[in-house]
Amino acid sequence: MLSELQNAHKVVGVKQSKKAIRDGCALRVVLAKDAEARIIRPIRTLCEELDVPVEEAETMAELGKAAQIDIGAAVVTLLK
Repeated sequence: MLSELQNAHKVVGVKQSKKAIRDGCALRVVLAKDAEARIIRPIRTLCEELDVPVEEAETMAELGKAAQIDIGAAVVTLLK
């Protein structure tokens, strides 16, 4: 799952992910298990409302590395 993030069209971060999900551009969302609940809870709720599949990565560091950024990521959204 995380290996496909390297070459996929994606957005990283809460604000960009919310926009992509609301606009109907999200194929799948990956959330870091160790991200603060107050940050990822609204994303998870939005995904449930709009039937966007959600997967989980173990850590923010692992998710950030998979998305090819130099810092941890709480959420990465794969785009259609």
